[in-house]
Amino acid sequence: MMIACEECGLVVDIPNLNEGEKATCPRCGHTLIKAVSLPFQRPVAYGVACLIMLALSLSFPFLSFTVNGMGHQITLLNAAETLQHFENSVLAILLMTTVIVFPAAYIVLVLYLYFCAHKVKHIGHINHAHRWIKFLCRILFKIQPWLMVDVFLIGVLVSLVKISALAHIGLGYSFWAFCLYSILVIKCVSLVDRTWLWDQFFAMKSIDGVHDGDTHVDNNHVGCHACNQINPMPTTHHARCLRCDSRLHVFNANHSLQYAWAYLLASVVFYIPANLYPMMYTVSLGQTEGSTILGGVVLLWKMGSWPIALVIFIASIFIPMAKMFTLAWLYFCAGKRPDDSTHIAIKRLKLYRLTEFIGRWSMVDIFVVAILVALVQLQNVMAISPGPAALCFAIVVIFTMLSAMSFDPRVFWTSKSKVCKQDSELDATESNSVVPMYINEKADDE
Repeated sequence: MMIACEECGLVVDIPNLNEGEKATCPRCGHTLIKAVSLPFQRPVAYGVACLIMLALSLSFPFLSFTVNGMGHQITLLNAAETLQHFENSVLAILLMTTVIVFPAAYIVLVLYLYFCAHKVKHIGHINHAHRWIKFLCRILFKIQPWLMVDVFLIGVLVSLVKISALAHIGLGYSFWAFCLYSILVIKCVSLVDRTWLWDQFFAMKSIDGVHDGDTHVDNNHVGCHACNQINPMPTTHHARCLRCDSRLHVFNANHSLQYAWAYLLASVVFYIPANLYPMMYTVSLGQTEGSTILGGVVLLWKMGSWPIALVIFIASIFIPMAKMFTLAWLYFCAGKRPDDSTHIAIKRLKLYRLTEFIGRWSMVDIFVVAILVALVQLQNVMAISPGPAALCFAIVVIFTMLSAMSFDPRVFWTSKSKVCKQDSELDATESNSVVPMYINEKADDE
């Protein structure tokens, strides 16, 4: 089975893997495929456990807030309902989709597709619903980057520390169920491998003229980003993958950079009001006071909660700025003449991976606002409402994520038309050998 690495473009011929093994790209170290032990049983077991914990998370009180004999308790759904009450429909939809709807849809799709895969394994062929299966597989991996249950959990913990000095906070049964739910979702996602799942339904098709060691700049193939199928060069603008029917996109460095720059510049524009306007308004004894992101960090620091102040500063100020500057630098480097050094290309690729990974964690501050707005509602005694900066900051996070997703990291390797197979001086992670690198540790323990 030949796979074109989606991060450096190298075509690698991968033999059959045993359970617990994984194959990584010998040039850039990107994981190409992993064979999870007990591939059918474990994802299904974790998926069922996720749905049970999700049902429990929505069925009981989540948090309670008590001050001076007055109290208020919320369920998990109350956070979105309260944002809707304050005419923040966009934030309410964002909260519902990333924390409840998308994770639930992902788990249900995993259970259904693995059930179908298990059925296909015993029957030996797929039935007439193969187009529906292709559509569901594409949807499954499109929504995966937007699952933010773990980020929301951190936001809840930060919210509790923020108001613990002002009132008594009670943790409901749903809170503990949601903690387990977050852990189970993370584990379930780690057990699902895109290439392996596609292979259970549709075998990879071989094409002529493509060999291991070829790259994307040889212009003899197009790798599908949805299922990793190697396709011949398309003759039309609307060509589709031989395996999954996804739209094929011929490598175009300028096209990728244009979209990436556009999203990044849009995020910079919204980042300015996100820091100038209040993130939330606090009403205490009839007096209203606005709080910006930096103002909230300073207040927490003065209150002695410096660990939480540090978390908010890193997640809401440092990470967005660092990510925007880093992406701008990477795009600038990619737009210049590519460097011939494999070592430099790998360094830039690792930096890109890091910025793409940490970008979603900037959503912590948005979830903090959502929890505080839903929980602290005691009329004029004490109440919190969202400020205009909350929506702007959410847009910043979304646009930076879209910018990183639309960028094609293969532009770092456009100067290499062929991979030298005799070069043995590089180490395993930078080797130009076409033999995939194996790690003995279990593939699903990453």
